Amino acid sequence: MHINEIAVNNNSNYLLIKRCIDVFGAAAGLILLSPLFAVVYLLIKIEGRGGPVFFKQRRVGKDGEFFYMYKFRSMVLNAEALKVTLVHKNEASGPVFKIKHDPRVTKVGKFIRKTSIDELPQLVNVLKGEMSLVGPRPALPDEVKQYTLFERQRLSVTPGLTCFWQVSGRSNIGFHEWVTLDLKYINERSTKIDLWLILKTVLVLFGSRDAY
Repeated sequence: MHINEIAVNNNSNYLLIKRCIDVFGAAAGLILLSPLFAVVYLLIKIEGRGGPVFFKQRRVGKDGEFFYMYKFRSMVLNAEALKVTLVHKNEASGPVFKIKHDPRVTKVGKFIRKTSIDELPQLVNVLKGEMSLVGPRPALPDEVKQYTLFERQRLSVTPGLTCFWQVSGRSNIGFHEWVTLDLKYINERSTKIDLWLILKTVLVLFGSRDAY
């Protein structure tokens, strides 16, 4: 089966600069945002009545390698078990599961998801080299199993915290367009594009109407 293969920018100088930006940016972010982390930690603890603050989930990284991605917990404790009962309400196209008014999301969770604060613990994944500040969002194993050969090209680079999808409509964008944007990034990525996407994404912290 013929697919349109995307050329990947793997220039060694670019990758070195990218890793330096990742390490410096993630470390600085963790330090500067530590007061915010403390507030969110307390809010989740209070609402969750002792439940875990952080949520780790198995994701698929570069070349299909598995890793655990970290988040602030934004859902009830049995969210994974409840997902089976909500599949018929899925509002996303393709192998992605999303519900705009997901009943599993807590009150604190609605706020931290709306502002993307729930994603900030992934700065630890960036420091570990499992993720980058910029790259396609890491997919769930069950989603990857449904990928076509064309879509699997998303796995040719290290996944990231943000990419074109995050600054172009997010949850309002269909899966095919999402993949197309990711492959556009993989083909065109450069230090200039990475820095532009990082700066653009900072605005999401002040609230995105398209995040859920």
